[in-house]
Amino acid sequence: MSSNEETTEFNRREFLKNTSRAAFMAMMGGVELRAAAAAPGAAAEDSLTPIPPPAPVNYGVIGAGVWGREIITTLAQFKDPVTQAPIAPVVAVCDHYPGWLNRAGELAPKAERLDDYQKLLGKKEVQAVVVATPTPRHRDIVLAALQAGKHVYCEAPLANSIEEAKEIARAAQAAFKLVFQAGLLERSHPQRHFLWPFLRAGALGRNVMVRAQWHKKGSWARTAPTEDRTKELNWRLRRAESTGLMGECCIHLLDAVTWFLGGPLLGGRPSSVAGVSSTILWNDGRDVPDTVLCVFEFPEGPNAGVRFICDASLCSSFDAQYEMYYGSDSSILVRESKAWMFKEVDSPLLGWEVYARKDSFGAETGVSLVANASKQKALTEGAIGASPFPNSPLYYALEAFTWNSSKVSAAVQDYVENFSDADTPDFRAHVASERKATLAQHPAAGWREGLEATVLAVKANEAALSRRRVALEEELFEL
Repeated sequence: MSSNEETTEFNRREFLKNTSRAAFMAMMGGVELRAAAAAPGAAAEDSLTPIPPPAPVNYGVIGAGVWGREIITTLAQFKDPVTQAPIAPVVAVCDHYPGWLNRAGELAPKAERLDDYQKLLGKKEVQAVVVATPTPRHRDIVLAALQAGKHVYCEAPLANSIEEAKEIARAAQAAFKLVFQAGLLERSHPQRHFLWPFLRAGALGRNVMVRAQWHKKGSWARTAPTEDRTKELNWRLRRAESTGLMGECCIHLLDAVTWFLGGPLLGGRPSSVAGVSSTILWNDGRDVPDTVLCVFEFPEGPNAGVRFICDASLCSSFDAQYEMYYGSDSSILVRESKAWMFKEVDSPLLGWEVYARKDSFGAETGVSLVANASKQKALTEGAIGASPFPNSPLYYALEAFTWNSSKVSAAVQDYVENFSDADTPDFRAHVASERKATLAQHPAAGWREGLEATVLAVKANEAALSRRRVALEEELFEL
């Protein structure tokens, strides 16, 4: 599990929507890896112990496009379980385009509507901001928000260049009283934190290869009433502003895979990336390819010889999005909040198979795993069941940001009221201690993880555009 300071598209196609897909997995020898979900508002170790909600955090949302409006809708779901009072009220929304601003305002009727982000940052009642603008605009807004004393949630990638991403990371690192969270959704997803120790414990045996993909047919091109607005909306199609498919779509895959392989401290940071790209279907004058493939190599260490193959396409939706981790003892397929294990015939017994329910599908047998559950539940739980994590990845990410912002704000206020607001080692240690404690309960990507993923995305895009191998030198990741 990572922390901000130390280590630590939207409406995705639902996997296994019908029995035939699930049956196919089981016929392939699939083992469904499932974690039991704690009751809402309950501690993981004791589902009967209520956790008081955090103090409310007033939000400002900057960028009222499709994703910005999804963020507003998600924040509206966070309420005190007893009083139903909002925990994450949106008190201000900002967009310079009136049509989008009005649509966002309808979702947050009590929020003030502003056409300039500086006006929003000047509002004392705004405690935290979500930056949901196009990637090239992140840097200026994030730096201004941190300077204004706001907690910041910045969509990934942090920026469209490594230089600007480092500026954001430096500012976030320096703002010790504030929470900075990069929008790497899987870092907060409970399913990922169930799977991570499972993979790191050696269930796969020797890591062999990783394959991941993002497929969603669509042109990315958008139209508007005026030529200037159309150009503004289509920033993703211009190399000067876009990080391409690797940055705008695959960054969550790049982050999840390298995290699961150990991250920079445990041999999970690649040493190079080679890429190819083509414009196959959408020949409309764009200079950003609609299909890319990248291969990441890893240095000597636990992943020596491992290749991570990642491809993305706007030309086909087949097989949507997934990750496949191949190992010498077993392989694991991850889709959305579900995971299946496929064991090699000569792999050792893991132990839990003794208690797990077994279902026959043709000549193969699938075994269902329900983590943190009783043996009896493991025996009676169906192999094909609903995920115990019903909320979207965005929900878990914003939930973590809300909790962590509330807790860190309380720690800062407590210290100032009892001591002083001077920047001292004791003050920093007090806030760091609270940050570490709250991140342990509500994990999230910080500036370090955000920078790491942004570097990978930018360099992968570079490799795909140039169709060559690009070295990932250590200084690229250092501040």
